Amino acid sequence: MEGRSVREKCRKGIPGSMYQDEIEEILAGFPVCQYGFLDPEEILFSDRVRYICRSQCGRYGKSWSCPPAVGEVDECRKRCLAYDKVLIFTTLAEVSDSAMLEETLLTRKGHEEVMRGVLCEMEGAGARCLALSSESCSICEACTYPGGPCRHPDRMLPCIESYGILVTESAEKCGIDFFYDSQTVTWFGMIFYV
Repeated sequence: MEGRSVREKCRKGIPGSMYQDEIEEILAGFPVCQYGFLDPEEILFSDRVRYICRSQCGRYGKSWSCPPAVGEVDECRKRCLAYDKVLIFTTLAEVSDSAMLEETLLTRKGHEEVMRGVLCEMEGAGARCLALSSESCSICEACTYPGGPCRHPDRMLPCIESYGILVTESAEKCGIDFFYDSQTVTWFGMIFYV
């Protein structure tokens, strides 16, 4: 796939029920690459993912969108299972080298705008939603956790992995690609909905 544009790397999602058709209409208005739908029971929740957060992420214990603030994995799982379906989707960004973390993270803002836009339209259509996104929340320069309440609880998107979800396994179940080449960053979004 070297040299192909972001749009050429995308494919249409999985068609489904009437409600999924409505969501597909919403997605058509955004630069979403791939998407799919699962039942929440199909999602694997694991404390091993949380261990990676604790041992390898500098945001652990420093953000309302990350553990331990989001609760134990079992609590997060129960929260997710309260919804009927989950939409999983990706957006792509082009960079000179995806191994350059600083450059990669600069592309996240566009994904977060898509996440919030899709979420807003789904909720505007009457869905009750729980949205999870890639990486820790970065709305504020410095998070108030643990000393004070979240400044933007209505805009904060918890990290998918903070819930103990191995996102690549869920993506594989939907036939969603997650690695293209070293110049493409794949960002994930998950929206649980009723």
